[in-house]
Amino acid sequence: MEKIVQLLESKGIRPTAIRLIAYKRLAELDVAISLGNLEKDFMVSERSTLFRTMKTFVDKGVVHQIEDGTGVIKYALCEENCECEVGNDLHLHFHCNNCNETVCLTEHKIPHIHLPEGYKTEDINMVVKGVCDKCSSNLD
Repeated sequence: MEKIVQLLESKGIRPTAIRLIAYKRLAELDVAISLGNLEKDFMVSERSTLFRTMKTFVDKGVVHQIEDGTGVIKYALCEENCECEVGNDLHLHFHCNNCNETVCLTEHKIPHIHLPEGYKTEDINMVVKGVCDKCSSNLD
């Protein structure tokens, strides 16, 4: 837990109990999670508290939001030293149409996209949809 405290403090985040528990839960997952599903993991926390925690984590670069086309924003931990900025550290996401899980494909970076003059990029989100490795092996 001390390592999580140090990481949060290094990002300028006060390590409250809910923030520590939320970070720990995100670190245990290998998939992105919605606020609703994260809320199910916490018996006594209010949705607004979790929402504010996720917003703080996003604002401080601890987690990133993923819009995978399902209409529900999902959250995943950023990689170490991630800046989560356009042109830096942006990666593909994969959404499985079978199990409905979304995963970060951090080793597959989004290339820089040259826009016409006058256009300004604020965010890039690339989601590949299909069948994940777990589901495809179960289909054989």
